[in-house]
Amino acid sequence: MAGGSGTRLWPVSRKKHPKHLLPFLGDRTLFQSTLDRLADLVRPDHILVVTAGDQAGELRQQAPFVPEENFVIEPEPRGTASVIGLAATLLVRRDPEAMMMVFPSDHHIRNRDMFQLIMRAALQVARQDFLVTLGITPTFPATGYGYIQRGEMLPGKFDYPVYRVLRFKEKPDEELARELLTRGDHSWNSGIFVWKAVRILEEFHRQMPALRAALERIGEAWQTPQQETVLRSEWLGLQPTTIDYGIMEHAENVAVLPASGLEWSDVGMWDSLFDVLLPDKNGNVIVNSDHLLLDTHKSLIYTTEKKLIVTIGVDNIMIVDAGDALLVCHRDQAQRVRQVIEGLKDTQREEYL
Repeated sequence: MAGGSGTRLWPVSRKKHPKHLLPFLGDRTLFQSTLDRLADLVRPDHILVVTAGDQAGELRQQAPFVPEENFVIEPEPRGTASVIGLAATLLVRRDPEAMMMVFPSDHHIRNRDMFQLIMRAALQVARQDFLVTLGITPTFPATGYGYIQRGEMLPGKFDYPVYRVLRFKEKPDEELARELLTRGDHSWNSGIFVWKAVRILEEFHRQMPALRAALERIGEAWQTPQQETVLRSEWLGLQPTTIDYGIMEHAENVAVLPASGLEWSDVGMWDSLFDVLLPDKNGNVIVNSDHLLLDTHKSLIYTTEKKLIVTIGVDNIMIVDAGDALLVCHRDQAQRVRQVIEGLKDTQREEYL
């Protein structure tokens, strides 16, 4: 899934160049790093990339080994349920017995070997008709993630511990997040899924029959002269829904593999860079910047162009310089970057979005 906008990483992440297209954490973009992790799991011609039209060209350039016909363009954003349902529909047309793994294109996972071991175990479980999700063992009481409560361990010989899912929970407030962390039976919802393509379509048929019917009509028109006309007419009539709310919360036979040691991050906002990049001795994270930091601690300095940044006597701040826009805020205000986007829309400063 590679069609998002990454608004919480403004001003670097923009509509035309969202975060998964950018090399936030090294020489490779987040999208390229996602594909790198799949190198020993999935053949290039078995990778589907669902994206937006204005991102498709650059994505193709970044992944020339993925066949052009495997880039699927959604006419407008309609949520992850529609994206995943469309991909499943196209996979079943290619192979009725297809196994399907779903990945956001903007995650960071440092431990590639552990990731591949868990994905292979997830495939073992999915072949037994379970809908499988990857849970992340919480390391702090996060309020920005959904949570998955696990129940009993599944019987059987799997290469990794697997549990039944009791319930999915929406993003909690801080008090509830602390309670869930203390209980020890909850994982963060990573948004990574594994299942038989036909199995998830059965859930669409049961829970979202209108969407399933629209996807069937799109599938019937695929690779015909009517493909684009039918895709657009059906797609624009869909209600935006996430896969969690639309399907997973009430799905049958759902399993979770709670993963620790992946060194995972969804790189959701600027403060998350402290989790994935090595800080200096004062706890500062500096990216691309020529800098002089005097009595500065636990701060982020990020520039897209080489520029001298000087700070004196400050702690826990973030400075993000994107050339035409500069963000300065306290670390505990990082989640409010979304309000900046709304403010720019309200004041019609579209050139900065």
